[in-house]
Amino acid sequence: MKGYSTLEMEVEIADYFNPRVNLIVPNISWGMYLHECDMLIITPSNYAYEVEIKTDKYDLIKDKEKRHQHNSKKIKKLYFGIPYYLLEYINHIPERAGILVVGESLYMRNNVKKIREAQVWSDYKFTEQEKYNVARLGSMRIWGLKRTLNDSTAQERLEL
Repeated sequence: MKGYSTLEMEVEIADYFNPRVNLIVPNISWGMYLHECDMLIITPSNYAYEVEIKTDKYDLIKDKEKRHQHNSKKIKKLYFGIPYYLLEYINHIPERAGILVVGESLYMRNNVKKIREAQVWSDYKFTEQEKYNVARLGSMRIWGLKRTLNDSTAQERLEL
């Protein structure tokens, strides 16, 4: 059985939350006074959701040791995104966290199923400046990715 990569999980979960509606940025922390979030989602109502992505059981079990425990007054809801093959380990996910399960069919729409809703943890609303910072950090990630793609394409051309 081939496991899901973090990238595959990110794409599936981003599709689930719909980037046409929500502002979605992976791997965010610095600049926002938050612990590192695997995925931060800002809703049109200015609430923030965190998604912690786990692809193997050891990482899922070890998450309980994190000092921050995913507690932040800025995060309304916490979700754990896991592949279907980690379902038997959901007892390691905090009770307050929602659970999103990515199914067996890669590259198909609607491949994520919510099996538990997250509890509301905060009613904090992001300010326009904070939303701008989240969007700016997301934009920086895009240009870093494009630079990497460009460099690898240039290297391939040199090798021809």
